Amino acid sequence: MIETPQEYTARIIGYVGKNNPLAILSSTPKKIRRLVSKSKKKALYKKPSPKKWSVAEIIAHLAETELVMAWRYRSSAEKNKVMIQPFEQDDWAKNSRYHKSDIDEMLTVLSVVRKANLKFLTNLPNKKLKNFGMHQERGKETISHMIRLEAGHDINHLKQIKSILSSNSKKKS
Repeated sequence: MIETPQEYTARIIGYVGKNNPLAILSSTPKKIRRLVSKSKKKALYKKPSPKKWSVAEIIAHLAETELVMAWRYRSSAEKNKVMIQPFEQDDWAKNSRYHKSDIDEMLTVLSVVRKANLKFLTNLPNKKLKNFGMHQERGKETISHMIRLEAGHDINHLKQIKSILSSNSKKKS
């Protein structure tokens, strides 16, 4: 089943509910570290199926997405109506060789850039949270909306990581 950009947005934002998106963003790197610390390295690189990402690939994706979001937040804060270019995540995964990524390195990138983004966002005047970019697939996205979307994106991938690790541990039993 292929989702439209609007269906994807609704599903991802729906994961956040009434939770504080900044708290979600703040806690994600630690949650991932805790999850992977309990697993054997080999299990973290095992794909659940040929077309699904491994835990290592998901972590690399989250790290690179954080770099993208750093640019989007800052560009939108600087100027309304800035164009937001989508990225083809499977091409990024291939080009960056997510399947061979160093998990500790990717977690460090995620943690450091996330911390910088959170500092930027929490110091941003409230009126700037209404600034927006024009996403080429999803349309107008305010900074506030981007924050909720990224928080939901984290939840989505945390669920995937837990599912993969749970599935791996059941296969051992």
